[in-house]
Amino acid sequence: MRVLYGATVFSTALLLLLVQPMMAKALLPWFGGSAGVWTCAMLFFQTGLLAGYAYAHWTARHLSPGAQIAVHLLLLAASLAALPIVPSMRWQPPPGEGAPLARLLLILTLSAGLPYLMLSSTTPLVQAWYARRAKALLPYRLFAVSNAASLAGLVVYPVLIEPLIATRRQMLGWSAAYAGAAALSAVPALWSRGNKPVESRAGEPASLHDRLLWIGLAACPSVLWLAMANTLSQSIAPVPLLWVLPFGIYLLTLVLCFDRQGWYRRVVYRWLLPAGWVLIGLALGAQRVLGLPWILLSCLGGLLICCLFCHGELALRRPPVEQLTTYYLMLASGGALGGVFVAVLAPFLFTGYLELPIAVVACVLLALRFVYRVRPRQVARIALTGTAGLIAAVQMDAVLAGSVVRVRNFYGRLQVSDEGGVRVLSNGPIRHGAQFLTPEKRREPAAYFGTDSGIGRVMRFFGGRPLRVGIIGLGAGTLAAYCQPGDTYRFYEINPAVIRVASEQFDFLQQCPQTAVVAGDGRLSLASETAPTFDIFVVDAFSGDSIPTHLLTREAFALYFRRLTSDGALAVHISNRYLDLAPVIAALAADAQRPARLIRSAADPARSTYDATWTVMTANRNLLAEVTSVSEPLVLKTGFRLWTDDYSNLFQVLR
Repeated sequence: MRVLYGATVFSTALLLLLVQPMMAKALLPWFGGSAGVWTCAMLFFQTGLLAGYAYAHWTARHLSPGAQIAVHLLLLAASLAALPIVPSMRWQPPPGEGAPLARLLLILTLSAGLPYLMLSSTTPLVQAWYARRAKALLPYRLFAVSNAASLAGLVVYPVLIEPLIATRRQMLGWSAAYAGAAALSAVPALWSRGNKPVESRAGEPASLHDRLLWIGLAACPSVLWLAMANTLSQSIAPVPLLWVLPFGIYLLTLVLCFDRQGWYRRVVYRWLLPAGWVLIGLALGAQRVLGLPWILLSCLGGLLICCLFCHGELALRRPPVEQLTTYYLMLASGGALGGVFVAVLAPFLFTGYLELPIAVVACVLLALRFVYRVRPRQVARIALTGTAGLIAAVQMDAVLAGSVVRVRNFYGRLQVSDEGGVRVLSNGPIRHGAQFLTPEKRREPAAYFGTDSGIGRVMRFFGGRPLRVGIIGLGAGTLAAYCQPGDTYRFYEINPAVIRVASEQFDFLQQCPQTAVVAGDGRLSLASETAPTFDIFVVDAFSGDSIPTHLLTREAFALYFRRLTSDGALAVHISNRYLDLAPVIAALAADAQRPARLIRSAADPARSTYDATWTVMTANRNLLAEVTSVSEPLVLKTGFRLWTDDYSNLFQVLR
C-alpha cells in the first residue's frame, strides 16, 4: 500500500514540475524571450496548484467517498481530451499587443489547465485516501515525497531533458506520461472505496487565526524564492537558468521539514536567523565588492535559513488528519499570493526590485513573533518603522545613483542615470545604451556601437549612399547616430518602456528624420510586414544579458536573410559575460551558407564605449575584405547542434 500511494504521489508531482519549464520554454518566443514569462508562468502554476487543492478540499468536505471517487475519475478521463499539451499557433499574440500577462495565462489555461488541475489535486487526495486506510498513521510524509519528486524534476529537466529532446517532443512525451500517471492515480482512488473518513479528534475546525498563520508562513518563502530569482537573474547577475537554484532551495526545505522534525528547532534558529538576514543583506548591499560566487553563496545561504524557518514552523503546526485538505489549501493559497505579489503587483507598484527586502522584513516579523516571542503590538510598531526605513533607503539609493528615470514593467527594470557627462540606460547591472550630454558630442555613437565596433565598421563601409537599416532592439536608439540624409531606420522593440525612454531621455531618434519604431516582438513584427528589404539588418535585442533564443534559430535567420538585399549584411551583437554565442552564430551561418566574421573591439572610456563583440554575415566580398584585418573567422564547433525553433541548449554555450 505504501509503495502504491508513494509511487502515485511521486509520479504526479514529477510531471507537475516538468510541465512548468516545458510550457514556459515553448511560449518564450511568442513573448519576446522575456524573463517575465517565467515569473508569469510560475504564477499560473501556483494558482493552478491552489485550484487543485481547493478541488481536493471541496470534494473531501462535501462529497461522500463514492461520489468523490466518481467525480475524480470522470475529470481524469476528461483531462485526457486536452492532450497533447502543445499550444496552438493561432493563440500567438499580435505584434504590439502590449502587456501580455492575460494572454499568457489564457494560453496556459487552455493548453494544460485541466491536466495540471488533476495533477495538483493528487497529493492531498491521495493523502486523504491513505488516511482512510491507515487510520493510525499521519500521511504528511507523502507531502515530503511530493516535493522530493518536484526537486528531482527540477534537476533532471535542465541537465537531461532540455539538452537532448526538442521542445515539441518534450510536450508530446509528457502527454504520454500523463496518460500513464492518470491511470496510476485511478488505482488508489478505486482502492479507497468503502473506507470511511477518519473520525474527527480535534473537535472544532481550524480557527481563522490558524488559517491566516498557515497562509502567512507559506507566502513568505514563496515571495522569498521568487523575489531572489528575479533579483539574481535580472538585477545582479543575469545568468540563464539561475532561477533553478533558489527554487531548488525552496523545494529542499519543504522535503526536509515535512520528512522529519529534526531539521528545525527554535532554539537553534534564534541564532541562525540573524545570520541568514545578514547574508541576504550583504549580497544586496555589496554587489560591487563581492564576486558572483560570493553573492550566490550569501543569497542562497540566507534563503535556505529563512525557508527552513518558515517551513519548519508550518510543519510544527500540522493539524489532525481531518483538517488535512484545509491545511494544504491554506499552504497553496499562501504560495499563490506570493506569486501574485511578485509577478503582478510588484512590477506595478515598484520601480526597483523591492520584493526581496520586503520578504526578508516579513521573515523578521514572523521570527519576532514565533521565535523571539515578541508581543504582537511591538511587532506592529517594528513593521511600521521598517517600512519607513525601506522607503527612505530606496529614495536615497536613487539620489546617490544619479537616477533620472526608473521604470519597471513585465519586461524588467530600466534606469536612466547621468554619470560624468554621459547619460546611461541600464537594465539591472547591464548597460544598454549611452549618450554624451555635451552638445558637441551628442551625435557620437557610444556604448557597444562605437566607430571601431563591428557594427560601426559595417555602417562606415556602406556610408555614402542612402541606406535602409532594420534593427531588432531599440535601447537608447544609439545606432541612429549613424543616420545620414536619405537613410531610413526601422527599429523593432517589444518593451513599451524602452520606446518611451529612448524618445524622452535620449535624442538619437530625433537626429534621424526617417526613423520608425515598431512596437512588438521583432521577429513576429518582421514576419507580418511586407516592407522593402534592408541593406543592413541588426540583431541587438537583449533580455538581461543575453539575446532571446528565439532570435538565434535557423528559422529566425532565414527570415533575416529574406529581408536583406543580395549584398547586404546581417550584424548580430553577442557581447556577453556568461554565454559564448559564437558557436551558435557559426552553426547558423554555415547552415545558411553565408561567410561570417567575428569582430571584437576594446573599451575606450574617453569615448564612453564598452568592450563589444559582433558577428557579421554577408555575401558582399568587398565588406569581407574590409573587415578581414580586424576580425577572425567564425569556426564551426564539432558536434554543435544547430539551434531551431524547437531546440536550443544554453548548457552548450555557458562560459
